[in-house]
Amino acid sequence: MSIFQIKQATSGAVLWTGAADDEKTALDAMAREAGYRDFSALPDTIRASGLEAAKLDLIS
Repeated sequence: MSIFQIKQATSGAVLWTGAADDEKTALDAMAREAGYRDFSALPDTIRASGLEAAKLDLIS
């Protein structure tokens, strides 16, 4: 697993940070924590505003 951070593209607001296998899984996890079934269940206005999922490279 990797650590992903999901931001709103227009404002740069961090919406979610957590562990996931890939970008799609991270987007689904973010949506579930917000109370939705998965990413596709998010309202169109949220998905249309643009979300960016970035894999964070953390070095200890």
